[in-house]
Amino acid sequence: MKAARAKTPRRPVPKKPSNPSLKDPVGVYCRVRPLSRPDQECCIEVINETTVQIHPPDGYRVFRNGEYRETQYSFKEVFGTLVVQKELFDVVAKPLVEDLIRGKNGLLFTYGVTGSGKTHTMTGSPGDGGLLPRCLDMIFNSIGPFQAKRFVFKLDEKNGVDVQCEVDALLERQKRDVMPVPKTPSGKRQIDPEFADMINVQDHCKVEEVDEDNVYSVFVSYIEIYNNYIYDLLEEAPFDPIKPKPPQSKILREDQNHNMYVTGCTEVEVKSTEEAFEVFWRGQKKRRIANTQLNRESSRSHSVFIIKLAQAPLDADGDNVLQEKEQITLSQLSLVDLAGSERTNRTKAEGNRLREAGNINQSLMTLRTCIEVLRENQMYGTNKMVPYRDSKLTHLFKNYFDGEGKVRMIVCVNPKAEDYEESVQVMRFAEMTQEVEVARPVDKPLCGLTPGRRFRNQAFREELSRKLEIRGGPINGETEEQSVSEMLLQSFPPLPSCELLDVNDDQTLPKLIEVLEKRHKLRQMLSEEFGKNVLAFKTMLQEFDSSIVSKENYIQGKLSEKEKIIAGQKMELERLEKKTKTLEYKIEILEKTATIYEEDKRNLQQELESKSQKLQRQASDKRRLEARLQGMVVETTMKWEKECERRVAAKQLEMQNKLWVKDEKLKQLKAIVTEPKNEKPERPSRERDREKPVQRSVSPSPVPNAPPVRLRHRRSRSAGERWVDHKPPSNLPTETVMQPHVPHAITVAAASEKALAKCDKYMLTHQELASDGEIETKLIKGDVFKTRGGGQAVQFTEIETLKQESPTGRKRRSSPSNPNPPEDAADSEWTDVETRCSVAVEMRAGSTLGPGYQHHAQPKRRKP
Repeated sequence: MKAARAKTPRRPVPKKPSNPSLKDPVGVYCRVRPLSRPDQECCIEVINETTVQIHPPDGYRVFRNGEYRETQYSFKEVFGTLVVQKELFDVVAKPLVEDLIRGKNGLLFTYGVTGSGKTHTMTGSPGDGGLLPRCLDMIFNSIGPFQAKRFVFKLDEKNGVDVQCEVDALLERQKRDVMPVPKTPSGKRQIDPEFADMINVQDHCKVEEVDEDNVYSVFVSYIEIYNNYIYDLLEEAPFDPIKPKPPQSKILREDQNHNMYVTGCTEVEVKSTEEAFEVFWRGQKKRRIANTQLNRESSRSHSVFIIKLAQAPLDADGDNVLQEKEQITLSQLSLVDLAGSERTNRTKAEGNRLREAGNINQSLMTLRTCIEVLRENQMYGTNKMVPYRDSKLTHLFKNYFDGEGKVRMIVCVNPKAEDYEESVQVMRFAEMTQEVEVARPVDKPLCGLTPGRRFRNQAFREELSRKLEIRGGPINGETEEQSVSEMLLQSFPPLPSCELLDVNDDQTLPKLIEVLEKRHKLRQMLSEEFGKNVLAFKTMLQEFDSSIVSKENYIQGKLSEKEKIIAGQKMELERLEKKTKTLEYKIEILEKTATIYEEDKRNLQQELESKSQKLQRQASDKRRLEARLQGMVVETTMKWEKECERRVAAKQLEMQNKLWVKDEKLKQLKAIVTEPKNEKPERPSRERDREKPVQRSVSPSPVPNAPPVRLRHRRSRSAGERWVDHKPPSNLPTETVMQPHVPHAITVAAASEKALAKCDKYMLTHQELASDGEIETKLIKGDVFKTRGGGQAVQFTEIETLKQESPTGRKRRSSPSNPNPPEDAADSEWTDVETRCSVAVEMRAGSTLGPGYQHHAQPKRRKP
């Protein structure tokens, strides 16, 4: 059995290089792109340098009550449609590059709907480079003379960096030169004309305070996040025409400092702006773009261009890089071009485009959720878990929001009216992002070596080489002197052996004396020759001195002339300097004036733009108001036309009613006039009426919305119908055989609401004197309906007449005559319908459905 393996102790978590007590909010900037056509409707207006105003387009109602409301949003700075790329770079990206060179991380990303100008802001266009090429240009302008040779810094596979000595770096370079891989461009190669105009930046912007005792190297990588998968755009995959392999996605991992990185990502060391941008352009060609209804070249993925800057101090001598890994600083600047959020009902996306749009919107929604949770944790002190892992985009940059660098966002918006709803969502997200604070990173520690050692070492070498040149080479001069002495010694005859071995030796000394004598003669000859040479040299020196004196005199004369000329030229220079100062002062005044004019021009242009937008908005308001007023006029006209028609109809009905009443009165008057006085029907006396007053009922008034008049048709009197038999007490009994009789009827003397509520049929017995003098009985029938107010209404439908006539055509009385009429008989004559019947029947005014009836019960008036 194997022994249990001991658990590896967990490495202590290093402290993050951030200062939690000092926090900075996320810098959010807004850029408004110009309209593609001048006649397009605009819904976004720049109010001032920090505020924009968005209003709904024509025909759009924001709230349920239809109120037209404008909303303002504030940013750290707002860039209008006339802003140039340099101004945007100086405000937004330049501080991030300065932090990068000082060893701090930075994140810059563009956010907005599709077609709002994000890629143009980040990359630029020919002749007008964006933020990315300007960042690269500023980096290499700043560290150009302090760059290390290739392969001195070497990135490892765990998001770290190592430093190599010069020998190892040289071997790496030689190995790279031997390999048949395509090399990155150098400064001597011709730049690709496809992007040459983008990196031709004439500003020469650079960081002022760069540590001159450090060496620097720049590494770039380029990735994209497509359908929530990470792909390396710089990976050189072998091309197989028979069976091409799809690109392999990469994995996110966390290094020992808890920073996220992409494993196996290609990182290229570059030495110039041209080389770096060519690497970027090579990856840009592989990026996934597509044509949609809203954008001809719509980005279908989030692209991330990462710039890593490795720097390490020089050793104490200022010659080589310090071989200590702890002294290496690796900073990173990430430039992110987010894909635009879009609505599929506008882009008409299908298939792969629909899937891409869904993944893009999902990743942006995850970014929004992370920002919301961060804001809630900071504002309310909660400790909710931020869902970074829900998307590769947020997971890759989580360390920035945790305090690993500065974060800045550029919100790009399109002011056209079609993007109103998406622009409102973008504005709300930007406003919420500004409330998130990120811990400020601390400065890198000092290495402790003497500053300025690089330039002191260079100055020492230059001074040493200069002195060697002045001395003419000290080592070579000693060698020449030694060779001349050796030549002189060799010209003398060699000395014989001077060793005496015997007292009687008589050869050694004579030989030695002979040699010495020869040497003495040779020395004398050399001394004489030397003396001659000395004399000749003295003569030459005298001649040289005389010539020098003459030349000096000549030169002095010339110098005096030249001095006079120089004095005149100095006076001329002083005059020109004064004139130059005067012109410079005038130029400065003119520049200030030009600056003031340019500022006025810019302000006037902005004012003109705001006025034009205001005029457009007022015109749209006027059109909307005209349409609304026109609708109100049409509606009011139709309303009054209907009202006039109703009033005319009511007036016509009222006049018809009055005419009908007058006709009836005339008929009754005619009958009374033509009827003999002795054949009048018997009526109760006034005293009896006064003794027995009859209370007349008032029938309820019909409601305005009375039910329609039913068609007149004969109905069978079934046993299920109940009738109200209204017989006024003033009716006289007739001698007819046929008498009105309704079974199951409620007989009343005056119509009451209680009786009407129990029945569904109504019958009124009405008597009047016909033209022949006979009493004519009319049975007026109707239907009972319930009204909306809870009452009862009667709609009359039929009239039955019961009349008695003489067969001989002779007039007869319907009742026995009274031979002795009372004295007030003349006063008791009935002259109208109201006095003949206790219930008056009249047509209701305003009814368009036929004759309606109302009942009015009121006591009879006594004639004076």
